[in-house]
Formats: sequence, structure tokens, C-alpha cells
Amino acid sequence: MEFKIPLSNWMWVPGWEKMDQNECWLARFRKEFTVSGPVESCRIRISADSRYKLYVNGRLAEIGPSKGDRQVWFYDEVEIAPFLRPGENVIAAQVLRYPMLHSKGNHGIFRTEMPGLYVKEQQGKENMLGISGDPSWKCSMEEGFQIISESPYFAPLQILEERSGSAADAGWKEPGYQDGGWPDVFVYMEPAVSKAVSPGNLLERTIPYMRKEMRRFTGLVCVRQSEAAKEDWERMLSGDGHVILAPHSRTEVEINAGELNTGFLSLRMQMGAGSTVKVLTSEGYVQIEEERGPMKLPRKGDRCDWKNGQLHGFTDTYHVAGYGKDGQEETYEPFWFRTFRFIRLEITAGEEPLCLTGFDYLETGYPLEARTQVTTSDSSLEAVWDISLRTLKRCMHETYEDCPFYEQLQYAMDSRSQILYTYMVAADDRLARKCMDDFRRSQRYDGLLNCSYPCYGPNVIPGFSIYYILMLYDHMMYFGDREFLRQHMGTVDGILEYFRRNLDKRGLAGRMGGINGKDRYWSFIDWTAQWDETSGMPRAGLSGPITMESLLYIIGLDHAAKVLDYLGRSQVAREYRSRADEVRKAVNTYCRDEAGMYTDGPGIREYSQHCQVFALLTDTVSVEKGRENLKRTLEAKEDYAQCSVAMAYYLFRALQKAGLYEETDREWDLWRNMVKKNLTTCVEDGVNERSDCHAWGALALYELPAVVLGVHPEKPGYETIGIAPVEGCFTWAKGEVATKWGMVKVDWKKENGKLRLYYQAPEGVKVRVCPPGNRQG
Repeated sequence: MEFKIPLSNWMWVPGWEKMDQNECWLARFRKEFTVSGPVESCRIRISADSRYKLYVNGRLAEIGPSKGDRQVWFYDEVEIAPFLRPGENVIAAQVLRYPMLHSKGNHGIFRTEMPGLYVKEQQGKENMLGISGDPSWKCSMEEGFQIISESPYFAPLQILEERSGSAADAGWKEPGYQDGGWPDVFVYMEPAVSKAVSPGNLLERTIPYMRKEMRRFTGLVCVRQSEAAKEDWERMLSGDGHVILAPHSRTEVEINAGELNTGFLSLRMQMGAGSTVKVLTSEGYVQIEEERGPMKLPRKGDRCDWKNGQLHGFTDTYHVAGYGKDGQEETYEPFWFRTFRFIRLEITAGEEPLCLTGFDYLETGYPLEARTQVTTSDSSLEAVWDISLRTLKRCMHETYEDCPFYEQLQYAMDSRSQILYTYMVAADDRLARKCMDDFRRSQRYDGLLNCSYPCYGPNVIPGFSIYYILMLYDHMMYFGDREFLRQHMGTVDGILEYFRRNLDKRGLAGRMGGINGKDRYWSFIDWTAQWDETSGMPRAGLSGPITMESLLYIIGLDHAAKVLDYLGRSQVAREYRSRADEVRKAVNTYCRDEAGMYTDGPGIREYSQHCQVFALLTDTVSVEKGRENLKRTLEAKEDYAQCSVAMAYYLFRALQKAGLYEETDREWDLWRNMVKKNLTTCVEDGVNERSDCHAWGALALYELPAVVLGVHPEKPGYETIGIAPVEGCFTWAKGEVATKWGMVKVDWKKENGKLRLYYQAPEGVKVRVCPPGNRQG
């Protein structure tokens, strides 16, 4: 009896060899089919290893799949009926295949040993169109394509391209293209499909599809070199004209997007065979580069100062084939989205003139619906709110991201803050749930989590695992989903058990890591000037434990205990509180000097604001003494490593708890200076300012609605809405805040020494109004 092994719906280019696994490839797939009449619905499931772009009749239908890992691989279900028409149709896809070699691929995108495109048509009311992945599909590799590493040091993106156009590519996404020279696809047999992407492991996407909105650039910044008139460039960018560049001419122009954005670039052209176009994407204008550690980093000031500065960024290169003509333009579209505020086009024309007919982009990002609005007596914070909201949006795609320009990685510390900001402005937890699920799957054998995930390689900062616990606590307070929390408690136990096992004889968290790249783990705490040479680790970590890791352990135990109480596991909660008390005693015994200030390590005469902040937040010190310690760090800043942008949320919580919230007015100067420097997003830190868009700095999105207006969850699941304005230096504030129940409006004003407050909340929801100043951070 003949046994026939069924084929899967996974397909790839034939002739694939093992040696090809360590190279990056861009493959193309297409299938023509006939539609006899109107189609109400046609849904397909689609996935890829590593990424796909789906086109129907030349129109972009979707991009994916959602980022997963070897344990969870996602598929998308796409409705393509709106793209179909009676007669001949074509479904086409580009697939970017990253190599197995870690250093040659995007760190946030997983891949398996078997590349492929998965397409499966879903059974509906109408006849099937026969477009599932099978041997009738055609395919080809895109020649003249390669990924260029963005840096010889640390290159997590691997998205920059050098690509050569080809006349043979013209119209391949459209019906009627002559694909007779393309081979039939190779279809994997079901038993051969990698377990990571097998049908049983393909899971439905859990987050919304990314926004895709056409945008034009606002215009030229300057023409450094061009024979074409500036007016021609402006008309071309507005969609009303074209630019003709003479043979052998050199052109350099700089273009303004108006604000930092993320999007898929599209440059359209005609003629120009042999021309070379270099597209540099940049966050802003910078001055000279300076040696800082192993890397050169630019000195940054006014981001719009094009007269005294230059654009610093990454470059894609396209070699023009010259087949573009009226009705069929040659188009260069980098596969992955780019992050930019300014763009430099550097063009060397070939033997014939090059005509540029259009340059624009498809803006992309998570579809965040920000509904919260706040205005206060401090008008300077209006611009701070604006750049903060933009920063959060630019750092949300298929995961939360530390920064869209350099890494696009989801870090636990960053994400905890970003999630809170998302709750406050949109009451949306969909990306947050995915984030927590992502980190749960990253748990290692020793209990710690990867500090960033999805991440193709190991990357551990011990303290970052604690921020995952804080994410769970926040979700309990804002949404109260017990079933979701129960799924994560085993992971929490593993994290806290790692810290328990690594207590030293004194009862402190022992030395868990060190400097990035030199020790097994990286004991990063914050990007502060005093710790620049130790890559964000307190210098105490060079010789022993750091106090901050003990304090993080305490805050993790305390918050885990609160979640356990909510889940009815009071016995384990009591155990965690007892363990926290023991570590508090050890910190007070070994990490506090005779004046009651907390040192960065046992027996170390080095100090930071961070230890005073977390000693107060963990009740390791009394509120009265904690207030005194905090004031010392504010009055003698040069004596204490200061909390940077990354830690500002925790500094503000400590100031709130200590009754010093008026001191935040000076701290907002960091953000006011960002506005003065013409930033449209929040910087990563105040030391190096490497990234111009880092969402842990979007602090205003929490402070203004949650503290100044005072809207917060008083009980888990927002069972009771708390309204407790903290006045600080404000004389009035008003706005509306998104919650899971709906919008809450608050309007307060200080008059004759009294605070008059008006509020409006959704019907049927309990509200508790606290007197001003009675709510601690």
C-alpha cells in the first residue's frame, strides 16, 4: 500500500541549501487566479519565517507576522476581498528571511532552520479561490539585495539595505506579469515543517494590526548641492511635480518630516539607469562626534540647527535600473519601516537623466487611541505632554520598544513605565498583555527573565525581572483579571526564588552581575553621569553587591504579595512579606551610614539618589527620614548620582510619598529643555542623549492625569475610582482621563487657600475623593 505524505501550506524557494541559512534573503511569491464576480469575503491565514509583506493586485494588504518566538509563532487572518476585482487577480508576497546566525539578523525577530511563507485560504460561504500555499505558486529570489549592519559594535536592527533595481522586476505584484521564468515553489511536507511553525503551534494574532497611513514630508530643510531648483523639490514632495537630475550630476538635499515618525519609505523615479541613491534617515541635526566608550556618539543641541550641524543616522543605498516610465515607475521601498525626522537624499546620476516623481511614506505604529487630555496652570507642560504622547506612540509597534531608531527591543524596565502610560491615556491593555506573556516565555533555567524579549539571544539584567512583577501588579490594579494573573504567578515565584538563592550571609542580594559584556549578567540600574564608565551600574558593583538589587528584591516581594492576596494565596503572600522584612533589616544594618543615608553597597562610601528613592518606596526607611534623605540629594546634586529620565517615574513617586511633590517643578526642567532643543520626542537620558525617542521618558502621561488630576484605581480592577489631586506647584488643573469604565472628568482650582474640585465619573462606578495631599505615591 502506498502511503502518501500530505503537503503543508508552507512554501519556499527551491534549491535551498544548509549553507544559505547564514545569509539574509528577500524572496518573492505570486499566484494569479480568476474571480468570476463580486466577492463578499475571502479570508486567508498568512505567516512567514521571518517577515512578510502581502500584496493583492499591487496594493499592500498587510505586514507581519506579529513578533513571537520558537514557542509561539503567530499567523494573521487577512480579509482580501476589498482588494479583489472581477477577472484576473494576483496575490503576491515579499518575504524577508533572516539567517540563523544571531549577529546577522534582527535581534527582536525569531527564525527557524526552515524559511517559508504560509498561506491558507479559510473556508467561507463562497467558493474557494484556490490560493492556499501549494505547488502552483511561483517564486524567485531578489538578486542584488543585501542587509548592511548598522554598526560594527552593537547592531540589533539589521534592516539597512543595499539594493539594485532590475527591469525584470517591473510589475511583478500586478496581474499579467510574465512569471514564466520563475520556478514553482517548493512546498514542505507536513512532517518536515519545523515544530516552531507547525500548524498546531501557529497561534492567532493577539494584538491589532499596525496603522498604515499615507504621509507626505513637510518640505525641504536645505539644498546642499543640486542643479534642480528648490521649488521643484518642494512641488515633488507635495505630490504636484517632479525633479529632473542631469546625467553625472551630484545632488544632496535634506528633507523635513516635521516630527519624528516611523514609516515605510517610498521613492519613485523614471529613467536614470546607473544612478545611485543614498537615503539617510536621522533623528536630528548634531554637532561633532565624540569618543564615548567603545562608540562614537554625536554631541546634540538644537535638533533643527542645520546651519551648524549635520545629520547623523543610517543609510540605505539603491542602484537605479532605469526602467521607470509614465504609468510604470521604478520604486524603491525599503522592506522594514524607518525612524526619521529628517532625511538626506544623496544622489549620483548615471549616463542618463534621473526623474524623481515622488517621495513619501506610509506611517506605521500601534493604533493607540489616546483619549486622556489634561491642561494645568503650568502652560510649559503642554508641549511636554505633546512630545511625551508622540514618544509613546513611536515606541509602540508589535511590541513596546525602548527606541524605534536604534534597537526596537522590548525591555522590561522600559515597558513597565510605557504600559502605565498606555493605561493612563487609553485604558488599553492589549499590547501590555502581549508584553507580559512575552516576558513569561523568556524565563531561564535559573528563574530570571531576559531583560529584553522577544530577543533572539540571551540578555539578562537581574533587576529587570522585578519590573515584570510590577507590570502584573499594575494590571491587577487597572484591570483586575485574576485568570490572567494566575497564569503568571509561577514565573513570579521563579524570579523571587532566584533572588532568595543569591542572598549572601548578611541577608543582602549578593553580587549578581557586573559591567555589560564583562560579567555573566549586567547589573544596570540607570544611565547617570557617575555610572557612565560602568555602563549604568553603581560603582559599588565593581567590588561587591549593590544596594539597589536588594531594594528591587524587596519591591518585587511586596508587589507580588499584593497580587497573591488578590488571588487568595495569602499564605505565600505572608511568606513574601516576611522575606521582604528580612532583607529590609539587612539593608538597614549594612547599607546605611551613621547619618542614615543609604550607600550604593555595603561598606561603600558612594551614594545615589536611587537608593534613597527605593528605600522610601519599599518602606525600608520611615517617611520622615526618607523625606530628609531625599532633600539632601536634591540640594547637593553633585554628591549623589541623580535619577535620570529612566528613573524619573520612581523619583516622582518618592517625592509624592514624602510630601515633596512641589520639588517636581525643577525636575520638569529636563523636559522643558527638550522642547527648547526643538525635540519632538523625549530623549533616552540626559548624559549621552543617544536616542531622541525613548518612551520611559513619557512621564507626563502618568503624572498629569494620575497625580495632578488624581485619577487612579483605588482598588484592584478599578473597582473604585480614586480622585486625589496632588497640588505641587499647580494652582489649577482640568481634564478627562480614560479608564476601563469610561472617561472621568476632573476640574480643580485653588481659591483663598482652599481647593475646589468638580468631577464626573461613569454611572454605577464607586468613586472615592481623597483630600488633597492625603494620597502617597
